[in-house]
Amino acid sequence: MTALRLALGELRRMTAGTLPKLAILALSLVPLLYGAVYLYANWDPYGNLDGVKAALVVEDDGADTADGRLDVGATVRESLLEDGTFDWKLVDSADAADRGVKDGTYDFALTIPEDFSAGLASTSDLGSARQASLHVTTNDANNYLLSSIVDKLTASIHDSVATEVGEETANRLLTGFSTVHGQLERAANGAGQLADGAASADSGAAELTTGLGTLSAGAKELVSGQEQLVAGANQLSAGAGGLSTGANQLSSGAAGLSSGLAQLSSSTALLPQQTQQLADGARQVAAGTAGLESALTASADASRQGVTDAVTRLIQQGVLTPEQAGALQQELAAAPSGATGLEQLQTLADGAAAVSAGADQLAASAPQLTSGIAAANDGAAQVSGGAAELSAGAAELSSGAAGLAGGEQQALDGSRELAAGADSAAAGAGTLREGLGQLRDGSAELSQQLKNGAGNVPNPNEEERATASTVIADPLTVSTVNQAEAGSYGAGLAPYFLVLAMWVGIFMLAQALRPISRRALASNAPAWKIALGGWLPFLAVSLVQATVLYAVVCVGLGLDPVHPVLAWGLLLMASMAFSALVQGLVALLGSVGKFAVLVLLVLQLVSSGGTFPWQTIPAPLHLAHDALPMGYMVTGLRQLLYGGDLSQVTAVAVGLLGYTAAGLLLSLLAARRHRLWTLKTLQPEIDI
Repeated sequence: MTALRLALGELRRMTAGTLPKLAILALSLVPLLYGAVYLYANWDPYGNLDGVKAALVVEDDGADTADGRLDVGATVRESLLEDGTFDWKLVDSADAADRGVKDGTYDFALTIPEDFSAGLASTSDLGSARQASLHVTTNDANNYLLSSIVDKLTASIHDSVATEVGEETANRLLTGFSTVHGQLERAANGAGQLADGAASADSGAAELTTGLGTLSAGAKELVSGQEQLVAGANQLSAGAGGLSTGANQLSSGAAGLSSGLAQLSSSTALLPQQTQQLADGARQVAAGTAGLESALTASADASRQGVTDAVTRLIQQGVLTPEQAGALQQELAAAPSGATGLEQLQTLADGAAAVSAGADQLAASAPQLTSGIAAANDGAAQVSGGAAELSAGAAELSSGAAGLAGGEQQALDGSRELAAGADSAAAGAGTLREGLGQLRDGSAELSQQLKNGAGNVPNPNEEERATASTVIADPLTVSTVNQAEAGSYGAGLAPYFLVLAMWVGIFMLAQALRPISRRALASNAPAWKIALGGWLPFLAVSLVQATVLYAVVCVGLGLDPVHPVLAWGLLLMASMAFSALVQGLVALLGSVGKFAVLVLLVLQLVSSGGTFPWQTIPAPLHLAHDALPMGYMVTGLRQLLYGGDLSQVTAVAVGLLGYTAAGLLLSLLAARRHRLWTLKTLQPEIDI
């Protein structure tokens, strides 16, 4: 008896009547009912949210801003109604909406409060900025998962509104940056001008310092000159007093001189006449002496009496004075006679001639002398008057000189104060120059730093502001590259429910098919044939189950595998492994084996990672994921359905072959064990 004949015999037994045939058909459709119907019900739940009734309350009053009217609440309302994700119902008040959620009229409620726009607009005033808020009312008694869906909705609204408002706020901020940039540039220019002015002031301070040094030196020279001037003024005052005294004396002397000159003028009034007479007498003397010289020449021996007579006549004529005549006679008496007398007489004649000539000159000059004396008299009178006036002026000069000396002393004191002030000013000018130098350097540094600061402050144009506003409002953009995309919620759950349905379907086969034929056990067939013959009916039906399920999901629900043939082949391999495991466990353990299959189902439900990643399950369940086949099948189907890494599929296929071998080994052990019949075999305690 071959294993195939054993399998066909079991199948004929199961299809011997109408009801058995229907039972086989029903068992073939169990995975379809479990997997396909569930996937159908959950194929695209997010695409059918328009049947969820949601209350929408818009109480937003809007807000006035510098850029115009802001009415974000109305914008959100129009956006939600136009999107149509939910069946939105406009409700007048938040209280009515909350009551509707509580009694089940609405699944949830969204309220936009009256200060919504005002809160969003408050960002323009940093002192009163506040967050705008949305109010969501949910009720887990209506549906638990709906709260998660609503959270995603509100998050979407939040992101959309935040981005829009953020762009506007960022635009204002960037516009402010442009303003700040311009102001900093103007400030930098002003600081540059200040630096230039400080440099000019520093140069002027240098000149001022030099000038004040010169002023200080000049002030000291002024003090020295003032001291000399004070000394001179004191001397002038003393000299003016002496001048006044001398002028008085001069006035007195000039008056006396005038009086004397008047007398002299009176005395010399006859001088011209007298001098003329003297000239005439001198000529007569000259003539007489000439005659006397002739007489003496004619007679050297003439008597001295004749000389005496001649002298007497000269006295009488007024030519000689008695004294002159006496002296002449004495000389004549003492003189030797002869030639010596003649020589003396010649001398006298020459003198008389000279006297006559001088007398003529005196007579000629006498009128001028008389006029000069008269003029001198007039001048002396004038000198006397001028001396009187000089005396009065000298008195005034003395008084003025005394006042000048006092004023010069005050000027000296002022000059000394000026010198001290000039020294202080020179020192202050030095300090000023030092400060101006610091001001120059500091203003130059300020100008440079302001220019640097202006360069660091953004100055975007309109296009750059628009781009930057978008970036600031939403700085993160997520570029998602889905290497293997499911396409829909149902497609994402398909690997999990296909594999789960296959296990459940094969588990249901164990309720109708015998894992090992008792007829085969009673025969002499080898144990491996008995084991193989018991597994092949399970395999045949499970292959049908897998094919029908896969076809309905692909054609009926629209699953579009990237590798459809390979995916079908992997499902067939799963049917082979699952059927071997289920048949082997039930064959070996009987009713306990069915319970073990159920336990394995539960363990694989929670550890296969069909919904949440298996890494999120508790650590003790990780062992179940690593040891049982359903998790590997979910991974393998995902790669084939969505277009993932085919190398993982190879490992899954090898693993399925291993699970198949393990199931067949259990079936072989069962065939060998059940060859020995016992009372418990004929009458089991539990026969499920």
